[in-house]
Amino acid sequence: MNLTRRAFVAGSTLSLVSTGLRAQSGDTIKIEGPAFGAQWRVNMPLGIDTNVVISTVTKIIKTVDITMSPFLPASEISLFNHTQTTQPQPMSAGILSTLNEAKRVAHFTQGAFDPTLGGVVGRYGFGPITSAPAGAFRDLTVTHNGLQKSHAAQTLDLCGIAKGFALDQIATALSHLGHRDYFIELGGEVLAKGQHPNGRPWVAGVERPLAGSQALQRTVRLTNEALATSGDQVNSYHHADRAYNHIIDPNTQMPTDSTLASVSVFAPLAITADALATALYALGPSRGPAFARNNKIAALFLVRSRNGLQEMMTHKFAARLIG
Repeated sequence: MNLTRRAFVAGSTLSLVSTGLRAQSGDTIKIEGPAFGAQWRVNMPLGIDTNVVISTVTKIIKTVDITMSPFLPASEISLFNHTQTTQPQPMSAGILSTLNEAKRVAHFTQGAFDPTLGGVVGRYGFGPITSAPAGAFRDLTVTHNGLQKSHAAQTLDLCGIAKGFALDQIATALSHLGHRDYFIELGGEVLAKGQHPNGRPWVAGVERPLAGSQALQRTVRLTNEALATSGDQVNSYHHADRAYNHIIDPNTQMPTDSTLASVSVFAPLAITADALATALYALGPSRGPAFARNNKIAALFLVRSRNGLQEMMTHKFAARLIG
């Protein structure tokens, strides 16, 4: 579960040709398909209508893609970015809902989450937005039916939160179809409702973020909640003895430069877990754990050291460990 925020848009058009695959194992059936350059997977009890689930998930993936992907020139967010005006622009309900949560998390983390830095992300080779950031995120106005830029050239990059929104939308749709027990994975983020058919909680693994490793760092249980991980293993490179990754420190407006390998966060909603994982990673190996402890966030920090990986976790995260 260490796919990163950029996985949301890498090869995103694959979602338009999603074909669900079915695999049966024990008491559950697994349905899966491509999404946002990665995969979506749903584990559910036997006896469900898999065609309905496939159709439902595919429609949600496609909708989020064509509204929030900055890699698609005709997406709603791309059109917003290219329209240089401070006049209000009408936007879809999904984007407005996502921006409201982004605003909340940005305020909560004192600016550690900032989706107006897409130009910096692109400058370092991790995204399509190349214009310099303009206007502060706190000054972007979200209304009941639109957005108003604080600067005509202001842009938005929702890759640090949109995948969580999509995951919540899938869960809501499955619940509306009458399903109470399911486990969803979307590009490395997971959300679970109810329990496994054998009566136990749903279980997920946090991958060990070391090159060439396929081992799990920790195994955790989920009960009606989501888990997101943000890290630098997939989207990073080295140049002149410095590591560069896709997560930007809003204070320096540069890629985070730290020994922090990954951050995993539990939250009731995937959209919140997604944004918090990004924000805590941006805060770094010292401020991040302190913020999580002080604010009672269930979080696991994996920090590189000479002796391998060092774990720092809050009590709320430790309470979900298996073994």
